Amino acid sequence: MKNYSVAPNQDASAWIVKLEDIAPADEFEAKDDAIAKAEEMAKENSPSKLSILDKEHNVTREERF
Repeated sequence: MKNYSVAPNQDASAWIVKLEDIAPADEFEAKDDAIAKAEEMAKENSPSKLSILDKEHNVTREERF
């Protein structure tokens, strides 16, 4: 199962989509845009899990595809 995440960068000026918590796959100014891209990637690579993190890097939502 692949693990995707959406989290803010260090100064919370952008949202980053990561695969397996390694190098960023994409970076977005809007959180909603980052979530949409991560959901698309997770659905294309099912089975997968998507974790949405807040500014303190706590998981606020998880979804499985």
